[in-house]
Amino acid sequence: MDGTHVHLLLNHFPIIGTLIGTLLLIYSFLKKEIKIQQISLAIIFVMAALAIPVFLTGETAEEAVENLPGVMETVIHEHEEASEVAFWVMMATGLLALISIGMQMLETGFAKTLIIITLILSIVSSGLMARAGYLGGQIRHTEITGNQTAVQNTEQGGEEDND
Repeated sequence: MDGTHVHLLLNHFPIIGTLIGTLLLIYSFLKKEIKIQQISLAIIFVMAALAIPVFLTGETAEEAVENLPGVMETVIHEHEEASEVAFWVMMATGLLALISIGMQMLETGFAKTLIIITLILSIVSSGLMARAGYLGGQIRHTEITGNQTAVQNTEQGGEEDND
């Protein structure tokens, strides 16, 4: 299994997992459930950890598709830029989630403030991850971009239709 496979296999986890962790964290505040809060923070941390190999294998995945028919460099570049921002915000969120767990276990008064900040960052991370995933999907999923004509024409040896 090469980097491209790793990228494609793991890239959905940080997107979906961060959203699940965020929603659970919101739920834990509404229900005042400390155990669910800890679980949601752990999920957010694990999703941040999973984002590392996804991010590190992005360049390998790019090299695998950049010269394929119908793949546009501008779409790859947009995905790459969005992914970089999402990655660094996710790293901050994951680190803060881990610190929040520790502070909560130590029963410090600062824990609740950290968890609220983590919640805000996780909401931002979820949005940024979703955007990066959406842009990544446009690289090879012509059913999303509506650019099926370009792929069909290129495969048939014709000119690309860039309307």
